[in-house]
Amino acid sequence: MPTVPATELFETQRPRLLRLAYRMLGSVTEAEDVVQEAWLRWQRADRSDIDRPAAWLTRVVSRLCLDVMKSARMRRETYAGHWLPEPLVEPEDDELRADNLTLTLMLALERLSPLERAAFLLHDVFDVPLSEIADTLGREKAAVRQLASRARRNVQADQPRYAVDRQEGNRIVHAFLDATQTGDIDRLQSLLTEGVEIHSDGGGKVLAFPNVIRGIDRALKLYEGLFHKLGPAQRVLRLTRIDGLPGYISLYNGVLQTTAFEIRAGRIAAIYMIRNPDKLTHVRIGVEDRLH
Repeated sequence: MPTVPATELFETQRPRLLRLAYRMLGSVTEAEDVVQEAWLRWQRADRSDIDRPAAWLTRVVSRLCLDVMKSARMRRETYAGHWLPEPLVEPEDDELRADNLTLTLMLALERLSPLERAAFLLHDVFDVPLSEIADTLGREKAAVRQLASRARRNVQADQPRYAVDRQEGNRIVHAFLDATQTGDIDRLQSLLTEGVEIHSDGGGKVLAFPNVIRGIDRALKLYEGLFHKLGPAQRVLRLTRIDGLPGYISLYNGVLQTTAFEIRAGRIAAIYMIRNPDKLTHVRIGVEDRLH
């Protein structure tokens, strides 16, 4: 056992454990709860028997996440409207942003079984050896290899095809805001792909679209109707990156929300709006001084 004090050793692992838990659960709040429980177990453990603390903590967090995922999936079956992961906003959440998983890929992970998701994240994202993953999941190495391979195939289609740098992303975000705030539907049309999708998560707490809106014609009609009804109802608080995608934080008709854009070949392919106040606690803290 290293001579590093237990608290210091755990704190060096905390950012990585938070990233793992968030990728497993799609919730910052639940990830923090899991890591706190891992800390309590670390304090109670006989650490003289733990020769590799990082591996031990990874195993504990992974197993705790699998337990949480069982109940989380049941909750999502009765979730009001469309579910999106809790947003990570830069730079406040930089310690959670040390990998390249975007919101798009987080949604792809939702299609996996809990074991597939764990195997893929541990092996492909966090570089955990197969033997350790097998021990964590209680499966043979060959079975874990199959789980990770199957998960990889399922999410491969959602890998970003086009790298969007920050300057280009901000340009498109500014153009979108200008078009929607002025009711310039022709300009908005030039910014969207034909198959654009609009996702909105209100969690039954605030007004949101209950289903995904698909196709440019429906998207244009939506924004045209919103402008005629509400006018320039959006006050942008900050441009930022949200789960690795260009976006912004705003008050829309008085409701706090994050908006993120998936961009392909210079056009917006998907828009993700999170309005559920339960998912915006961290975001609200970061912009509290701009809300009034």
